[in-house]
Amino acid sequence: MTTTAASKQALGAYGEDVAARYLVEQGMVLLDRNWRSTEDPVGEVDLVLRHGDVMVVCEVKTRTSEDYGTPHEAVDEAKVERLRGLARRWAEVHGATPPETRVDVVAVLRPPRGAARVEHVVGVG
Repeated sequence: MTTTAASKQALGAYGEDVAARYLVEQGMVLLDRNWRSTEDPVGEVDLVLRHGDVMVVCEVKTRTSEDYGTPHEAVDEAKVERLRGLARRWAEVHGATPPETRVDVVAVLRPPRGAARVEHVVGVG
C-alpha cells in the first residue's frame, strides 16, 4: 500500500485533532494550531496551549504502527531547540510574556481497528 501526501496530511490532521482534544480534557487551554513563522526561526508549531501560567508548545507525531519506532522518538534535540525558538517567536508576535514555557510531545498511534492510543510526554529536551 502506497502512502500519498494527502493520506499523510490526513493522518497528521487526525492526530492533531486527537491530541488537542486530549490536552483540553487534561485542563489545558488551546491557544493556536498549526502556527507558522516565516521569520527566524522558520517553522511550524502544531499546538500552542496554556497550562496554568505555563505556555506549552506541543509537537504531535502520529503513526499507524510502531514499525519504525514510536512517534515521539522522531523528536530529537534539534527539533526541541527549534520548537523553543518558535515558542519565543509566537510569544513575541502575540504579545505574550509567559513566566515559563515548555515543549511537550503527544504521540498518537492509530491502529487499523479500535481507538487511537495517546501518549503525552511533558517537558522534553
